[in-house]
Amino acid sequence: MDRPVNRIERNLLAAVAYQTYSIRQPRDTAVVTACEQAGCEQWARGWDTPVDESTELGRQQAAYIRGQSRRTFRELRAQGGVTVFRFEPGQRCFREHRTRPQLFAVRDGDYRGNPTGRVRQHSRPQDWVEDFGEHQLALTDQQRKG
Repeated sequence: MDRPVNRIERNLLAAVAYQTYSIRQPRDTAVVTACEQAGCEQWARGWDTPVDESTELGRQQAAYIRGQSRRTFRELRAQGGVTVFRFEPGQRCFREHRTRPQLFAVRDGDYRGNPTGRVRQHSRPQDWVEDFGEHQLALTDQQRKG
């Protein structure tokens, strides 16, 4: 539910003189995301995966890690047929991360509408923040000039 917005109605310019910045998160939509974007601890710090190679499942897991995982690791031998695979930070872990996407938009106009129909979608939050900051600086410059 949207919360009510208080607006000052005096000295309004035409809607075309405004830009509206918004962040929206679609409901019930989850997408697969990269470890880095998900804030994955294993991606940030690396991780150890112990594998018991004395079992069939352990041999299959070790074969996958060695031959198909496409990850950088070191092997350490432990007692009882256990191999510890030590993975370096900065690479994808073995889990699938899911997140709800956020949409970072800038559209012409204000709450009265978008007279030009122009909407820009930023793919990265950092770009949206930078755009917003530059717009604020331009407004401040305009205000100083009078």
